[in-house]
Amino acid sequence: MINSMTGFAAVTQEVTQGALSLELRSINSRYLEIHFRLDEPFRALEPALREQIGATLNRGKVECRLNFTARNAGQTPLRLNTALAEQIAYMARSLKELTPDSPPLGVADLLRWPGVIESENVNTENLREVCLALLRQGLDELSASRQREGEKLKDFLLQRVDQMETRVTDVQPHIPRLVAAYQEKLTARLKEVMVTGEDDRIRQEIALFAQKIDVDEELSRLQTHLTEMRRILEKGGAAGKRLDFLMQELNREANTLGSKSAASEISQTAMELKVLIEQMREQIQNIE
Repeated sequence: MINSMTGFAAVTQEVTQGALSLELRSINSRYLEIHFRLDEPFRALEPALREQIGATLNRGKVECRLNFTARNAGQTPLRLNTALAEQIAYMARSLKELTPDSPPLGVADLLRWPGVIESENVNTENLREVCLALLRQGLDELSASRQREGEKLKDFLLQRVDQMETRVTDVQPHIPRLVAAYQEKLTARLKEVMVTGEDDRIRQEIALFAQKIDVDEELSRLQTHLTEMRRILEKGGAAGKRLDFLMQELNREANTLGSKSAASEISQTAMELKVLIEQMREQIQNIE
């Protein structure tokens, strides 16, 4: 399967003490980046959660949210961590002196600070295995989401590969005619310069002609890269970096084809190929 790096999953689990809710969001990234938003009692679980995510995903920027809602939460007495609140307020005043233009820290901001509001302690040790099982379930859903998106990307890319192959195949039979037309034009120019006896000019024109008509190699390499791209897409797996490299190679050949073109038809083909390559490059950034 081709996997996208974009996906979402949300799972919940009822336990004796209340309910656990876990959300996973992922977007594209060059490497695997994992960020956590955990309720205070669950921060100690971060290494285990990180290890499990890293064992499942290869690339992507992943955000993991884990929240716990205690049963009869409205009846649970809350306590203010006065020492922590005073410490935060003191630091806020000190920073205000250094940055006078910054907005002040409000009461609402202070109350939202992790640890300032304390409730009945949650026994996270008893919930550890439940949290890890919930994460495995979330990762299964996230992986399924990324696979569905990956299949859409695969179809999109294969359509572009088909279009590129069609353009390469269509232009190849016309090359002899285009070369002959360019040769006639060159012959007329050579006759003009031969009258003046400009031998250097003649050699330059011949060298230029040889360079411009030799596009078979570029077309052949384009076809080879497209075949390899199709093979990678059909094989699946972590293919994003390999596909990104192929985009560079395809773009190089399309640029060379355009610069060596001896006719407007070839120039047009090169331009159309570059448009398709750019469309594919944008989508490949989302592939794992």
